[in-house]
Amino acid sequence: MSQSNTLRNLATWKSVCSESDLVNNSGVVVWYDGAQVALFYLPDAPDQTLYAIDNHDPESGANVIGRGLVGSIKGDLVVAAPIYKQHYRLADGQCLEAPQQRLRVWPVRLNAGVVELGVS
Repeated sequence: MSQSNTLRNLATWKSVCSESDLVNNSGVVVWYDGAQVALFYLPDAPDQTLYAIDNHDPESGANVIGRGLVGSIKGDLVVAAPIYKQHYRLADGQCLEAPQQRLRVWPVRLNAGVVELGVS
């Protein structure tokens, strides 16, 4: 199921910050339901422009993913973890170097200037 279909099927959306809190082509971190969530706003991306992914780096144990560099590897948008440099796909949280690792991702949208995370 595509993310757009998933977004339409969610019953509840929770506001986490304002669109003005986002930084182009970079990450910001919000607190949501006991977890730190890294939000990446990529206004020039061809399909999806906003991603929400776990801020906790399983390799280092630190909450640093939101400080990672965003890039593209073989057509996939990724964030490079700042400490050990693993690359995590923004779309699904999969680690490219260690396929057994995956970060949690959340459905996310912009709604009238507000960033919302989807809750199923």
